[in-house]
Amino acid sequence: MFWSKVFLPTLKDTPQDAEVISHQLMLRSGMIRRVTSGIYTWLPIGLKVLKKVENIVREEMDATGAQEVLMPMVQPKELWEETQRWEKMGPELLRIQDRHERDFCLGPTHEEVITDLIRNNLKSYKELPLNLYQIQTKFRDEVRPRYGVMRGREFLMKDSYSFNLNEESLNESYLAMKEAYKKILYRLGLKFKIVKADSGAIGGDASEEFHVLADNGEDTIAVSDSSDFAINTELLLEEGENLESLQGKPSPDGKGLIQIKKGIEVGHIFQLGKVYTDAMKANVLDNEGKAKNLFMGCYGIGVSRLVAAAIEQNNDEKGIIWPEAMTPFEVNIVAIGFDKDKKIAKAATDLYNELSSMGYEVMLDDRKDGYGIKMKDAELIGIPINIIIGKQYLQNNEIELKHRDGQSSIGKIEDITTIFEHYKSS
Repeated sequence: MFWSKVFLPTLKDTPQDAEVISHQLMLRSGMIRRVTSGIYTWLPIGLKVLKKVENIVREEMDATGAQEVLMPMVQPKELWEETQRWEKMGPELLRIQDRHERDFCLGPTHEEVITDLIRNNLKSYKELPLNLYQIQTKFRDEVRPRYGVMRGREFLMKDSYSFNLNEESLNESYLAMKEAYKKILYRLGLKFKIVKADSGAIGGDASEEFHVLADNGEDTIAVSDSSDFAINTELLLEEGENLESLQGKPSPDGKGLIQIKKGIEVGHIFQLGKVYTDAMKANVLDNEGKAKNLFMGCYGIGVSRLVAAAIEQNNDEKGIIWPEAMTPFEVNIVAIGFDKDKKIAKAATDLYNELSSMGYEVMLDDRKDGYGIKMKDAELIGIPINIIIGKQYLQNNEIELKHRDGQSSIGKIEDITTIFEHYKSS
């Protein structure tokens, strides 16, 4: 892709309303633009990253045997009344009416819709266990949308729902989703903790949150310095205690001492039990021909939030430092004088074609701007490798390979594919 052809409106200055680093850098790097409070348009480079996250989530869900569906964003009031959540959800639930004055809402989650689907289409225990998932836009009317896409009103989420005949089977589905979420976060290259949590408005018997560790995290979590133990501090604090009383206290699991960390919640898994299936009478016939209400689990992971969380965890004063799996482009060819020197233009274009044919995602900066502007944009966007073709190429047939971490090396242009492959393998 040639830089001059990409819709990539980078910003030199930080917008005043951008409070956290991810919001600032997503706006400055041309990934998103605000439409209204808590609602954003994803521009080409941002959407490219979002799709990479989405694809990894989909691959790991498919690997568990979960099946993808797509449910409507608009949901009828009647389903929400069955679970008594039409009123319970409060103003976060955006209620609308159609032309016939029938009540609907924009879905913040899909427990009611999926349970209705199952009760009308699943009849026998032989069809269990079943796990269905979707990657779908959600809308929650946050009282104070902030932090860009990290706490927006409209967001992209993967939500899945398991249906089981008994608690043992539910636990197996729950553990399978827990492992899938761990694999997703490992593949994305993010540091995270699994945190014991409150089930909140979703309900159910047990739940755990997945937190990406970052200084600007909204949640405060207590973690052991010697084990995987982690818990939301709200669940650990006893009456009258504060966070300071925890900064060296023995970990409740008996291993190590408590440390206080900041985290961004990107995933939440629940063992719902029969909360929804009892309310909506979702059952199947067991092996004795008796109707049994199903056990249910639900599992959400914020696809758009993962993008922001990754930036919060991976940045410097120059811009974004993408984990390899999320970078919009693997390499950027910085052609200095592309518009003025045919030799440079040909060398840059030939290299672009060669690396593209090798399967790499390549950007060619063919703009008329000088080295400084081109490199600042490349570092802002977070492209991991920049190949600079300029004076050294004209004089010595040499190019510079500059990594996002600051390392650089000089080599002959005919050796670039070997050098590049060596870097990738290391």
